[in-house]
Amino acid sequence: MRVDFYQLSRDPVERVVAMLARKVLASGARLLVVSEDKTQRASVSQELWRAPPHEFLANGESDAPGAERQPIVLSPKVEAANGATMVMLADGKWRDEATGFDRAFLLFGEADTQAARDTWRQLDGIADVEREIHKQDAQGKWAAGG
Repeated sequence: MRVDFYQLSRDPVERVVAMLARKVLASGARLLVVSEDKTQRASVSQELWRAPPHEFLANGESDAPGAERQPIVLSPKVEAANGATMVMLADGKWRDEATGFDRAFLLFGEADTQAARDTWRQLDGIADVEREIHKQDAQGKWAAGG
């Protein structure tokens, strides 16, 4: 499994979720977006629905009717009602259940940097876990390292 750490410094989490969701759906996978914050999930959902028609990012809450058919499900828990193989932790909090997915994205801001470092170390040396850090420059371009 792979864990991608995205350090948010310029763009808001909603925009980063949408950017990554496009890539996940283009790969043919389904996505679970996790945040305990209901307001944040609503903001993420709004941003996903704002995508232009050629990048349609249909989504819904995990407890809504038809959640199992949604390509993107938003949830307060790491429970993929849609059978997602990728999980995005949008609220910056690592959950060990994320290691049960093919790929996990941990999005974190400055306030969660230490917790992200602790998670990086926690995952160090675990068999079959690959990690990568992504940082954004002042122009908005993402670069991977580590």
